[in-house]
Amino acid sequence: MHSNHLTRHAEQVLTVTQGKTPHQYGPGADPSIARSWLRCLEDYHLDPAQAMAPTVLEHARVLESREQLQQVLTIAGDEMNSLHRQLAGGSAVLLTDARGIILNCVTEPGDRRIFERAGLWLGADWSEAREGTNGIGTCLVERQSVTIHRDEHFRGRHTGLTCSASPVFDPHGDLLAVLDVSSARHDVSRQSQFHTMALVNLSAKMIESSYFLRHFDDQWLLRFHLQAGAVGLFSEGLLAFDGAGRVSALNQSALNLLGLSRGDLVGQGVESLFDCSLDELLSRASPDAAASWPLRTRDGRGFFAVLRGQSRAELKGLVTPVVSKLAVPLPSNDICLGDALLQTDFRRALKVFERDVPLLINGETGSGKEAFAKAVHQASQRSAKPFVALNCAAIPESLIESELFGYRGGSFTGARKEGMRGKLQQADGGTLFLDEIGDMPVALQTRLLRVLEDRLVVPIGGEPQAVDVRLISATHRNLLERVEDGSFREDLFYRLNGLEIALPPLRDRSDKAQLLAFLLEQEADGLSIVIEAKARQALLDFNWPGNVRQMRNVLRTLAALCDEGRIGFDDLPVAIRQGSAQIKPDEAHSPLEDAERAALIATLETQRWHMTHAARELGVSRNTLYRKLRKHGINR
Repeated sequence: MHSNHLTRHAEQVLTVTQGKTPHQYGPGADPSIARSWLRCLEDYHLDPAQAMAPTVLEHARVLESREQLQQVLTIAGDEMNSLHRQLAGGSAVLLTDARGIILNCVTEPGDRRIFERAGLWLGADWSEAREGTNGIGTCLVERQSVTIHRDEHFRGRHTGLTCSASPVFDPHGDLLAVLDVSSARHDVSRQSQFHTMALVNLSAKMIESSYFLRHFDDQWLLRFHLQAGAVGLFSEGLLAFDGAGRVSALNQSALNLLGLSRGDLVGQGVESLFDCSLDELLSRASPDAAASWPLRTRDGRGFFAVLRGQSRAELKGLVTPVVSKLAVPLPSNDICLGDALLQTDFRRALKVFERDVPLLINGETGSGKEAFAKAVHQASQRSAKPFVALNCAAIPESLIESELFGYRGGSFTGARKEGMRGKLQQADGGTLFLDEIGDMPVALQTRLLRVLEDRLVVPIGGEPQAVDVRLISATHRNLLERVEDGSFREDLFYRLNGLEIALPPLRDRSDKAQLLAFLLEQEADGLSIVIEAKARQALLDFNWPGNVRQMRNVLRTLAALCDEGRIGFDDLPVAIRQGSAQIKPDEAHSPLEDAERAALIATLETQRWHMTHAARELGVSRNTLYRKLRKHGINR
């Protein structure tokens, strides 16, 4: 049956590429797919019926590729997680480099095997020359967004997939990466991919813009658009220039707005482009890029603009602030801590951190654990040193050892000659943040414990090297339960848990209104945006299961889509509009649910909260017990 399918698909490909049938409504109807099929046959000499295994890079090459694209991977991480949450089940969100090598994948753990069987492995080469017509490879060649639906794939073995991919360009117009959403579900129609493609395009633009802004953090950055309300949105023009006023880079939107090519502009003075002097332009600069102002080009076209950077006056009087060693300040710009309990926890965390006591931050996914850790680092005496973050759950187990400890050149097959510095070495003198520490493999826990005890790191195949690192860990899991079931070392737990900080979920914070205003100001990026009273109340009443991360993503979308600087109730996502009118969770318990909750608590108390014994007493598995505890909000 499988062989017959491959043969029929191969015949269809040959029929279309030889021009025997017009196929106005079939796979050959899209010119980009027809071009790709021809390339696969004539340039790559691929056989659509051949079921070849995917080409996967060696471990060291994957590490090297990830290191080269580290900043993009960091920026893309949250955007990929946000995109995955917005999609229907059974989807994988992938990021590749400019060669089509998969460097990151976000999917449900239960779906991982499905996509691995389809060849979507970390390190797999999905260039068109290797895998034929597919979302990633064809996007790389066409340099535009594409959807490849089932039979539109060149290889018969890929016809169970539907892929929507969008390119990510660097500030110089070169391909940087590809963002792709793949689904292996059989009920996915091509029409349903219009919505998916729109989300992928938006996420790719977000990654592209964030990379541009971060890449030119040390230069002046002009952000402009024809409409004042569009400055700060993904459609804005971005133009970076140096201290001499020479243009360093522009994004595609800037080129479209100015109607000029990259070659015409890069290296030219901004004074030759805009109808003002460099001093006038720099006098408008602000580190926070406030409200937009009118700006005209030399040929009379009008825009609205903001300029990020230090003004000339500020640069002349710039003084480095000195932080008192005795003071315990609250962070001012990067995190909102209006909740009184959070303020207390922050001050306590900073005090012990300055004494080299490890911090363990516990909280639900999206509650702001990394932002809290970074704020502690920035308020400490180590603020000028590196803050290096590693998500133990986001990196495949086969790569995490190399990422954390590094390796010496030539220590294994395919290793780079010069080796690679691990996160511990990169954080030397500063702070290492280990997110989702509860998911670290047990073998690595042993090595990490040794580093913490000896203050020496041993790269793979290398010699011990001294490191000076302060450690902050975070998890959404109950580490004591993982100690109990043997998946986390007890001695490491007590070594990490110098002070445990429990971040509250967003629904329990007293500063929700303040946080809403704080996040909106960040996402509006200098624009004046007003939330109408009904919409604001709906946002405050919503339960926010995804916590601060979810609120930020919702506000980012609302800020991007709002008209005339106002967000109304009808602009809100359906879930939030409906959620505001629903019964709150603590009011919705049925008598049966109340009885189950009471039985769970009684059994746990009887068994002294020993999970294995309680599960045995109840006649359920430990996983079922944990699921029911989460359902009823039961904590020890």
